[in-house]
Amino acid sequence: MEISALASGSSGNCFYVEHNDTGILIDAGISAKRIVERLEFLKRNPEMIKGIFVTHEHGDHIRGADVFARHFNVPIYATKKTAKSCFLCSDEKLVHFIRNNSTTEIGGMRIEAFSKPHACADPVSYNVMNDRKISIITDVGFASKNVISNVSDSDFLAIESNHDEMMLDAGPYPYFLKKWIKSNQGHLSNTQAALCVLEHARSELKHIMLSHLSKTNNTPSLAIETFKILKERKDLQPKITVSDREFHSPLFRV
Repeated sequence: MEISALASGSSGNCFYVEHNDTGILIDAGISAKRIVERLEFLKRNPEMIKGIFVTHEHGDHIRGADVFARHFNVPIYATKKTAKSCFLCSDEKLVHFIRNNSTTEIGGMRIEAFSKPHACADPVSYNVMNDRKISIITDVGFASKNVISNVSDSDFLAIESNHDEMMLDAGPYPYFLKKWIKSNQGHLSNTQAALCVLEHARSELKHIMLSHLSKTNNTPSLAIETFKILKERKDLQPKITVSDREFHSPLFRV
C-alpha cells in the first residue's frame, strides 16, 4: 500500500491510501477541486478513488465529500449517526452506513472502523490493512483502549499531535475552547501522542506521520522535538514526518 496526507489540520483533513490501482480517501475535508489537484500532483487519477470514509461530521473532514462523490460516482461510508448529523451528499444512494468495528473490503484493502473519544455524534478512526496495517488516528480526546489497541500493531501510524500545551495555555483562544481542546473529548497534545506511541507501539512500526497540527497552538518543530522521547526505546526507530494543512505529503510505501 501507499499513503499520502493530502491535507491535515484544523482547516481540512484528507488522507489518500492506495493498493495497486485502487484508492480510497479517509475524510474529504478540503474542496473537491483541491483533492483533484493534489492527487494530480501525485500523478494519481481521481477516478481511482472507490470510497470516501468519513470519521465524523465536522466540516474540516467532510467539506469536499458531496461534490467529489457526485462528480466521480464514489460511495461515502459513515456511521448512521454521523450521516444523520450532517449533510454528506445530495445523492443519498451514494451514502452507505457502517458500524463501529465493521470492515469494508475495497480493491484488496480491508478498511476497519473503530470508535474513539471526540465531541461529535459517533466518531470513528480507520485502519487500512492487507498484509500491512495503516492506522489513521486524529481528532482524539485521549488515548482510549481502542486507540491504544490500534497503535500497538500498526506498521504506519498517522496520529494526531494537535497542540503544544504551553502554547495553548498562553495563546489567544478563549478559556472555554482551551478547556474543550484539553478535555477527553478534544484533541491529543504533542505529549499525549508521544507517550501513547512510546508506551504502546511495537518495534515493527516503521513510520509515524504527525497530523492535525494546530496552526495557532503548535509548530512542526515542537511536535518533532516532543517525539524525541521515543529514543528511550532502543527497539523503536520509526521515520517521523509531519503532515501539512496546505500541501500534500509524498506517497509513502507501507
